[in-house]
Amino acid sequence: MSDRTPADQFFDAAIGLLQRVRDEEADAVTAAGALLADTVAAGGRLFAFGAGHSSLAAQDVVYRAGGLALMNLLAVPGAVGVDVMPATLGSALERVDGLAAAVLDSAPIRAGDALVIVSLSGRNALPVEMAMNARALGIKVVGVTSVAYATRTSSRHTSGTYLKDHCDVVLDSKIAVGDAELTLDTVPAPFAPASTVVTSALMQAVMATVASALADRGIEPPLLRSGNVDGGHDWNARVFDQYADRIFYRR
Repeated sequence: MSDRTPADQFFDAAIGLLQRVRDEEADAVTAAGALLADTVAAGGRLFAFGAGHSSLAAQDVVYRAGGLALMNLLAVPGAVGVDVMPATLGSALERVDGLAAAVLDSAPIRAGDALVIVSLSGRNALPVEMAMNARALGIKVVGVTSVAYATRTSSRHTSGTYLKDHCDVVLDSKIAVGDAELTLDTVPAPFAPASTVVTSALMQAVMATVASALADRGIEPPLLRSGNVDGGHDWNARVFDQYADRIFYRR
């Protein structure tokens, strides 16, 4: 009998997935980083969107110590994480046709900007339409999704397409359909999801690539420092002032 605990098995599964995305998505990460760096260099703004638990990875790159100050959250009220009651409302909103258009119409995002859309399944109307409509407006789109869902599930959008079909760059998280890494004979359902770990790592890998790409072009990356280190607030205040027209989470 194996002496590996469920915790050991989960860590091994997560590490295995991280190694896969590191090795198999390297070119896509480089392409996504270059796209965002191009946007910054051209004076564009950066946004991230995700619904439900996919929003966690989007939020993780916004107003983050060590992160890009220009990343803004494109929030859909009721669909951000599980901050709404009942939490199931968020899942329902992901399937509403036309919601993405309304969000984009009222958001500060515009042509020349870039939008990172995080959706594990990439099958629901909200992320699909968000990508479709954003590109129609002249916004570059990076999709972070599990491509496996497009082969093992049906699209919930009227076009029959998935998020991956409407992106300039796609990052495949490699997460299996169902997002549960472990099974046990004594547990009636698969458990231990790893999508947040892997998707957040992909997002941070892209952010690191953007910072390096900007520096290679002679552009100081607009990075934030922790407010809990000496000088951090003064540093951030300078960045906020310099890029005030591209930062929306302070308004």
